[in-house]
Amino acid sequence: MKTLFVTPECAPWIKTGGLGEVSAALPKALSGLGHDVKVLMPAYRSLRGLLDEGRVLAEIPAQGAWPAARLIQASPPLNQAAGFTLWLLDCPALYDLAGGPYQDEGSQDHADNAVRFGWLSQVAAMLGSDLSPVPGWQADIVHCNDWPTGLAPVYLSRLPGRAASVMTIHNLAFQGLFPLDQVSRLELPDEWLGIDGLEYWSKLSFMKGGLQFADAITTVSPTYAREIQQEPLGFGLQGVLREHAGRLHGILNGIDTAVWNPAVDAFIPQRYDATSFRAGKLANKGALQIRCQLKPDPDAMLFGVVSRLTEQKGTDLIVQAAQEILAGGGQLVMLGKGDLALEQSLRELAEAHPAQVSVTIGFDESLAHLIEAGADCFLMPSRFEPCGLNQLYSLAYGTPPIVHATGGLADSVVDESRDPELANGFVFFQPTTEALVFAIRRAFGRYRDPVAWERLVQSGMRQQLDWSVSATLYESLYRELCVRPVSVARNRYIAC
Repeated sequence: MKTLFVTPECAPWIKTGGLGEVSAALPKALSGLGHDVKVLMPAYRSLRGLLDEGRVLAEIPAQGAWPAARLIQASPPLNQAAGFTLWLLDCPALYDLAGGPYQDEGSQDHADNAVRFGWLSQVAAMLGSDLSPVPGWQADIVHCNDWPTGLAPVYLSRLPGRAASVMTIHNLAFQGLFPLDQVSRLELPDEWLGIDGLEYWSKLSFMKGGLQFADAITTVSPTYAREIQQEPLGFGLQGVLREHAGRLHGILNGIDTAVWNPAVDAFIPQRYDATSFRAGKLANKGALQIRCQLKPDPDAMLFGVVSRLTEQKGTDLIVQAAQEILAGGGQLVMLGKGDLALEQSLRELAEAHPAQVSVTIGFDESLAHLIEAGADCFLMPSRFEPCGLNQLYSLAYGTPPIVHATGGLADSVVDESRDPELANGFVFFQPTTEALVFAIRRAFGRYRDPVAWERLVQSGMRQQLDWSVSATLYESLYRELCVRPVSVARNRYIAC
């Protein structure tokens, strides 16, 4: 079937978090199942070099507040490498801006974000209807991701011969809220507003629009699908989600094992698999200690962190629990950026204990891979986590994770005390320093028992963590949508 995967970011070109990685890996997996998948993304300033090698698919005239645009297909070699076809919405007036996809260089939201992502949503809707600007291509499924694409199901609902729409929530905390005076610029009729439409506390909510109008709603783990139907993780939309619970599906993310796999990872000095992990982990641990200027000590239990440094991610809990690691003779390597006060606390911790603590502020792809491969244990004490990917990377790399039982962390990590056969990490159930400290103590205890530790490592490394299962679940959902009426008003069936 023909699937349009609409996203504001896609690795390796644009990535601010897990959405960027999912937007590359899931389309690749769906393409591997034989589907015609196009990934639609804005042509941001950093992507303009791709336009010169691409092919113009359509010229899209100006429409109301939206400037004229072009739809560009990236060059064939790039698409072959990605495993799917990348389409770029080229509109310099909206997307050729300094900064990132959502914010300028001063970390302020771009002034025209409503129009920028409204236009992305409108073009996506056109591509899923009889008004498709690309001759001979019309999507059967328009798969939207997070609030920047939330208006696509809304626009799609009024177009002739429309596709079915899927709205995926990657993080409900971000909802795309704008003043109601943007409504006319976005060509949204008055009847779509109000409490049963897009209005959210006297503002316009892109996310709410997607939830109200999509034919199916998915999110990135079964537990998160339950959590967002209640406070506090519903962030005010729990009533809408409970109302639409019958079409809400929790599908756990997978990982791209062509990128995150210690057996083929080009970023690490020694590759390994489940049969050779002892030597591989030891070599990579030594390389990590040298790179981070820690004391070269193969016996010191090394804890790794790759994360945004925020309270949501539990960074403050790590700061408070660090003394437990130090007292046990352990080491801590952290990579990330975020809250300035937390960054400073971590710098001070590293300065006070240079042989045991290393903190790198920023992001470094090669160091992220080396931390997964060289650390003995991975810390991920998020207060909430829709899915999380690093705990999955950690399982693949034989680095048992310590996690708080929330969202996808609860769905993917089995505590070492619960099931000896399935256990692959350490789980704590209250997001407190005390609970994290107790989990760290348990990890130290298991690490000192080589047989028990190897059992944990092997359990994680032998799991099927790629996208094969999850992509099949998405495929089944697509097919279900393709044999039901996509709207009562039109009663149109799609032939996929």
